[in-house]
Amino acid sequence: MNDALHQLLQNPRIWRGTGQAELSDWQGLASGYPRLDRHLPGGGWPKQALTEILLEHYGSGELKLLMPALARLSQVDDSSDKGVDSAAGWIAWIAPPFEPYPPALLQWGVNLSRVLIVRPKNSSESLWAAEQALASGNCAAVLLWSEKLDDSASRRLQLAAEKGQSWAIAFRSLNALSEASAAALRIKVTAGINGTDLGIVKSRGGRPAVVHDYAAALDQYPI
Repeated sequence: MNDALHQLLQNPRIWRGTGQAELSDWQGLASGYPRLDRHLPGGGWPKQALTEILLEHYGSGELKLLMPALARLSQVDDSSDKGVDSAAGWIAWIAPPFEPYPPALLQWGVNLSRVLIVRPKNSSESLWAAEQALASGNCAAVLLWSEKLDDSASRRLQLAAEKGQSWAIAFRSLNALSEASAAALRIKVTAGINGTDLGIVKSRGGRPAVVHDYAAALDQYPI
């Protein structure tokens, strides 16, 4: 393989249907659900990248899915010498369709002093706010709820996440499954027979998979 092609394939914005070996050094952010982590390259959520959560409707368990990782990020201390992640910063919520419930967040271990709620006037402002938050370098994670997130917008979020070294999470309708996206990871959340099922429909360097009833052991923490 010539040098130019090799450098091109190392670009994180290029998704390859296979290539698990090339990504063996990619260390993911542990999700808190070992069964899910086993299906994700790097053993966790992709850092400095866009994750899309595709839902039938909001309130399908999507926040429970993210809470262990978000709680860990909110508690990280940059001055610590314990060797933990250095991506400390704000956890920004952009245009959430509900009012976050502080007691539930506290139960998960989220540091409320690091939570930032942003309520833009429209979808364009929401996307702009998410881009700015991601690119700023001050946010450990940015959550965005948007019904209008096309391929171009997803690429902007992906680039902003890389620039600011932040984790971007976009919540979208299941109808978006047929649309192109620059997200490094796309997961659909649906109601299963025994609980909530996750379908990994796109994973940079990984394979499609289904994880059944991923949160059964944590049902005592509803959000």
